[in-house]
Amino acid sequence: MVKASEAETPKRNLKPIWIALAFIVMIAIVLLPTPDDLPVIGQRALAILAFAVILWVTEAVSYPVSAAMIIGLVALLVGFAPDMVNPDTIVGTKAALKMALGGFSNSAVALVAAALFLASAMQATNLHKRLALFILSKVGVKTGAIVFGAILVSIVLAFFVPSATARAGAVVPILLGMVAAFGLQPNSRLGALLVITAVQSVSIWNIGIKTGAAQNMVALGFIEKEFGVSVAWSSWFLYAAPWSIIMSVVLYFVMMKLIKPETQVIEGGKELIKDQLKELGPMKSSELRLIIVSVALLFLWATEEKLHPLDTTTVTLVAIAILLSPKIGVFDWKTVERLIPWGTIIVFAVGIALGTILLDTTGAQWLSDKVFGAMGLENMPLLATIALLSLFNILIHLGFASATSLSSALIPIFIALTTTIAIDANNVGFVLIQQFVISFGFLLPVSAPQNMLAYGTGAFTVKDFLKSGIPLTVIGYLLILLFSATYWKWIGLL
Repeated sequence: MVKASEAETPKRNLKPIWIALAFIVMIAIVLLPTPDDLPVIGQRALAILAFAVILWVTEAVSYPVSAAMIIGLVALLVGFAPDMVNPDTIVGTKAALKMALGGFSNSAVALVAAALFLASAMQATNLHKRLALFILSKVGVKTGAIVFGAILVSIVLAFFVPSATARAGAVVPILLGMVAAFGLQPNSRLGALLVITAVQSVSIWNIGIKTGAAQNMVALGFIEKEFGVSVAWSSWFLYAAPWSIIMSVVLYFVMMKLIKPETQVIEGGKELIKDQLKELGPMKSSELRLIIVSVALLFLWATEEKLHPLDTTTVTLVAIAILLSPKIGVFDWKTVERLIPWGTIIVFAVGIALGTILLDTTGAQWLSDKVFGAMGLENMPLLATIALLSLFNILIHLGFASATSLSSALIPIFIALTTTIAIDANNVGFVLIQQFVISFGFLLPVSAPQNMLAYGTGAFTVKDFLKSGIPLTVIGYLLILLFSATYWKWIGLL
């Protein structure tokens, strides 16, 4: 008779192996002969990038821990590398550490931090939940209407809640409550339909709105530094919102076609929403103040570079200062400490620093030359180049759980590519289109944090998610190509 302990095969912890592999690959790259067209410091930057990518893809350590490791490695490896200007001297650990921490001074990091504060203000006051409940209370009780309502909630919240995870966290519990009100389990077909719809819509509008997702700030930070161009909130909206609107319509029909719910009417849904709204009570003065600040903020974002000279980051930081102020604010520092994912800010800053180092040391340029030069992109038409790069982007995303990390790794390489192949197009637009594709998180639950949040509810299987993710990815990809050939050319993005 086999004992229970022998019969069970516990899952092996592979994390130490992945960490060891990351160090081995990094050391191997450092020890390789340095190519003639690559400085030693650039080679070491690429070694650190390889180390980071292995940790990010395997999640051998948490993202904030990987950020701390990257800072240490930059200080040591770059610090003891020959200086690019004067190869007879080393860079020095002090100068290298300054490079490693350089991301913290980037305005894009300040915007991400401010966006997280704004999202936590929504959570502290429950305003995002009230908005979601209010919209769902107006759409009716038919399944199709609720699916439409779930998409609409995601769209509206994207304007006011600059955190994809917070938006998903607001709407998913409400939808599951409606499923329960009908007497069905969370993992019912109705549960899968509503929850998958909500998170796929969140991903779609990460692309449509500049402040919708942190990874957008990564790209904009690199673009501003390398090209000296800032992309206004309204300009981003003009470029990307039409794509997101069309994809929202596609999402509705894809979900209604692929996942057939047990019922066409959610009889108890209206009552449940009314009860939850009643439970929230009348609108508090703090919620009203947050609405005023949020609407003013949205107005200032949308009119950036048109009615005033204030940039997105500045107005957002001023708004956060108001929301934290005694008497007129909506939350205090203790609440902020509890709700803000501080590690996200660190990861974001270090990702920008690593990308900047890759660009400054010509490591990104060298890698772009070798990888994309071998693909013969310089001889391809612009649309074919976008098609190939977008496909590459989608496939590599399968290994990344964080679009922010993916942006940190790829955007510097795409920026370098614009000089490698001398594209006959607007360089900023070319890079922005690849950033839109980086936000494709439609295929797997691990493709985005909001997907994992929803997957944790048990409402759907990986197969369910993939069933909707494949057509959304294919249609989204084809729409990127269509827009590249038409709309984005017409408005001057390309």
